[in-house]
Amino acid sequence: MTAIVLFMAGLAAIAGWWLSQQRLAAKPWLEEGSLGDFPGGGASLLPPAKIGLGVFLAVVGSLFALFISAYSMRMELIDWRSLPVPKLLWFNTVVLILSSAALQWAQRAARRDDSDNMLIGLLAGGISAVVFVIGQLLAWQQLNAAGYLPAANPANAFFYLITAVHGLHVLGGLAVLSRATIKTWRGVEVSRLRLSVELCAMYWHFLLLVWLILLALLTGWADDFAAICRQLLT
Repeated sequence: MTAIVLFMAGLAAIAGWWLSQQRLAAKPWLEEGSLGDFPGGGASLLPPAKIGLGVFLAVVGSLFALFISAYSMRMELIDWRSLPVPKLLWFNTVVLILSSAALQWAQRAARRDDSDNMLIGLLAGGISAVVFVIGQLLAWQQLNAAGYLPAANPANAFFYLITAVHGLHVLGGLAVLSRATIKTWRGVEVSRLRLSVELCAMYWHFLLLVWLILLALLTGWADDFAAICRQLLT
């Protein structure tokens, strides 16, 4: 429940900031000059695609917040037996960090109209993401071989569910990233691909943040951090 409250509070803060930029308290009938002459009077500076992605990420974030809350409440019951986290997850985390960094590189190259480095960043980001997905499947295989099946314990089921949902979002991002990479390979002008690359980078940074939170939850770091915070507040 705490995770949901904190996430919703963050969304409310972002929404409040955005609404404050729309000059809701302004009196346009008292303004002089054209609509675009005063702050906030013109159209939104954000492209519709970025706004749409932001809404989508808010929905996805809410979904993972529900998973985290359910995980935290379910682990308090007596039949919960935590499973050992495969060491391969640490390698997968590094790979996902590299993927996010590669897309940030591609985004900066796109802003400089550098198609060569943009292509390198897109390829590196895509390949790293594929390695991440393969690594997650190998981690599943290791757990299955050790007898940690999804139906054996609620902790096992949550692990497979959470990592599977995150992996599906990575695969969805790969589909979009592949289109941008193919267009860049074919020599499409950077100006026409700049927004797509920025959206991919934004989406990848979000997936990395979500994965780091999930990893902290699965490894127990989140519980240790919460315990420290409670001690500091008492």
